[in-house]
Amino acid sequence: MLRLYDTRARQVEPIVPAGSRVLRMYTCGPTVYRHAHVGNLRSYLLSDLIRRVAERHGLRAVVCQNITDVGHLVDDAEIDPTGEDKVLAQARREGRSALEIARFYEDAFRRDTLALNIHTPRHTPRATETIDLMIELIARLIEKGHAYAVPDGSVFFDATSFPTYGEISGNRLDQLKPGHRVEGVDSRKRFHADWALWKASGREMTWDAPWGRGFPGWHVECSAMSLRFLGDRVDVHTGGIDLRFPHHEDERAQSNAATGHEVVGHWVHGEHLLFDGRKMSKSTGNVVLLSDVAEAGLDPLAIRLALMEHRYRQQMNLTWDTLRAADRTLRRWRLRVAEWAESPSRPIDAGHSARIQQALDDDLDTPLALRLLRDLERDDSVAPGSRFETFLHFDHILGLDLSTEIGKVSVLPPGASELLERRERARAAGDWAASDRLRDELTELGVRVSDTPEGQTAQPLQP
Repeated sequence: MLRLYDTRARQVEPIVPAGSRVLRMYTCGPTVYRHAHVGNLRSYLLSDLIRRVAERHGLRAVVCQNITDVGHLVDDAEIDPTGEDKVLAQARREGRSALEIARFYEDAFRRDTLALNIHTPRHTPRATETIDLMIELIARLIEKGHAYAVPDGSVFFDATSFPTYGEISGNRLDQLKPGHRVEGVDSRKRFHADWALWKASGREMTWDAPWGRGFPGWHVECSAMSLRFLGDRVDVHTGGIDLRFPHHEDERAQSNAATGHEVVGHWVHGEHLLFDGRKMSKSTGNVVLLSDVAEAGLDPLAIRLALMEHRYRQQMNLTWDTLRAADRTLRRWRLRVAEWAESPSRPIDAGHSARIQQALDDDLDTPLALRLLRDLERDDSVAPGSRFETFLHFDHILGLDLSTEIGKVSVLPPGASELLERRERARAAGDWAASDRLRDELTELGVRVSDTPEGQTAQPLQP
C-alpha cells in the first residue's frame, strides 16, 4: 500500500490504517485573489497523485479542499485588526467587488487544475459560506479552556494550553520569539505566541459573532472545514512546506484541542518550486502561469510531467528547457501508444508493472516510475500490445492523456520509433551530422520527418 513521508513522525509510513477502504484527505486550498502559478499548482498535484494511487488500490477517496475567500491578511503577523484582506486589496486594485474578485480567481483556479488533470475534490467549501462552522468551533474552544475573548471582541487561542505544540515543525513554544515583523507584543494576548481565532473589525467582509463583529483568523478555517466535511479522523493532510509553520501547527492545535485526540493521522508536505534557480515571486519577475506555458506552444500537461520528474518533497528547479523536454516526451509517448494500439492486445507486463507500482507506493517515487516507463518503452522483448496496456494502466495515475492520439496517427514501419528517438537526442545534443544521417535512414524506411518549433514530426511516405 501507499507509504508517504510524515512530517510530524519524520519517517515514511503507510497513510491508511490496515483494513480501511476509505482515504480521508484534506488539502489546503487557494486564497483566491490572483492566478495560481505553477509552484502553487505543484501542491495540488501532490494531493491528486495520492488520491490516484489510493484509488488504484481500491480505496474510496474522500477529499476536502477549502477555498479561502476571506480572512487571510496581506500580512498575518500584523497586530492591527484593520489590516487589509488579500481579496479586498486585490478588489481595490482592480476596481471590482471582493465577491467578483474571489469568484473570478476561483474559476481561474478550477480551469487550471482541470487543464492539469487534477481531480475535483469531493468537498470544496468556501470560507465565506462556512463562517458559522468557524464560530461554532471557536465557541467550543472557549468552553474547553483553550481560547479566550478579549474586551474588543477578538478571540485568541491559548497556545500554552496545548503542550505538544511544535511537533510538526519543531518550533516549540518555549523557543518562539515575537515575530520580527511585529513591533512589540500584542497586549491583548496572554502569551506572545497566541494567535487570533476571531479578529474584531469594522472593515468590509465581517460577520456578527457572540464576541462582536469581525472576521475569522486564517488558521481556524481549515480546522472547522476538515472536522465538518471529513469528521474527526483524517488520514492525511497535505500542503506546501511553507504551511508547516505556523498554519499547520495552529490547525493541529485547534482540531486536537476541540476533539481531545489526534485528528490528522499523517501530515504530508510538498517542497518549494524554483524557476530558473529562484523562488517564484513578482519582485523577481519569474512567476510562470499555466497560460504562459500554453502561449509558448506547450501542452499544459507538460507541466504535470515535468513536476513528476522530481519527488514531491524535493526542492525542484524548473526551467523552460525542462518544460520543452517534457513536452517532447509527452508527444512521443502519445505517438508510441497510438502505434502500439494497432497491435494485438496483450496482458500488462507483470515485471515492469510491479516495479513501477512499487516506485509509486514507495513515497510517490515518480522519477523512478517515469524512468521505468522509459525502460519499458525501449524494451522490444515486450510485445507492443503489452506495452500499450501497461502505459495506459499507469496513465490512470500519471494523468498524461496518453491515449489522445489513438486513431489520429498513421502507423510507422518497424524500427522507425527508435530512429526518431535517437534523432531527437542527437538534435538536443547539437549533433547535426547524426541528425541528418538518421533522417536519411528514416526516409529509406519510408518515413517523412519534419522539424517544427515543437519538435520533430513523422508521417509514412505515400506509396
